[in-house]
Amino acid sequence: MTHSSNDPPANSRAIVSNQQGIHEHLDAVVRRHLNTQFRRPFAEHSLRTFEQAVERVAEHPGALILDSFCGVGESTRFIANQFPDALVIGIDKSRHRLDKHDLRYPSEVSKNYVLLQADVEDFWRLAVTAGWSLSRHYLLYPNPWPKSAHLKRRVHGSPLFPSLLALGGDLEVRSNWANYIQEFSVALSIAGYTPSVEALEEAEPITPFERKYRESNHPLWCCKAKLP
Repeated sequence: MTHSSNDPPANSRAIVSNQQGIHEHLDAVVRRHLNTQFRRPFAEHSLRTFEQAVERVAEHPGALILDSFCGVGESTRFIANQFPDALVIGIDKSRHRLDKHDLRYPSEVSKNYVLLQADVEDFWRLAVTAGWSLSRHYLLYPNPWPKSAHLKRRVHGSPLFPSLLALGGDLEVRSNWANYIQEFSVALSIAGYTPSVEALEEAEPITPFERKYRESNHPLWCCKAKLP
């Protein structure tokens, strides 16, 4: 299997963590976040970026899909091809990563996906405030923050978790750290949902990191849930 020159090299080391199993404080952390509101002020650049997103959403009458932590946007493009009637918004905080998309697909003009530089800390909350209701939401290989002390930096252990739930849609989370997926599943269960966990054995890689992990012989895992 080959990879593009823009892909990470296939020499990824397995995730090492000082945490064994589900974090002992997961239940308490998730419940506290479910019962409090994250009130951090929005950054000015986030407000400007979200205005762009609102304009694009207003122009598209179909379903809305979010690809968070989209990196170079390969997954966003793939998802848009899978759901041609939907608008797919890929967001990533790195301008450098997003710029690689134009280098990889310089002549492509898409009518149903857009890539935006944004922090999910603001974007998700703004989307909830705006009343967005997603058809699907993808979190493909977010930073796992494997140290035990970093539980609250993981999506399911952060104060953003309620915003993720409020956006709704068919949620799909992928990781090469089984513990992350198991923990995400438990967090969803605490919130009252019925998630499923499965190994990604035959699925086509749709991000450079997923391709790299496969070439490095990492087991890959997926958590899915319907968030009405």
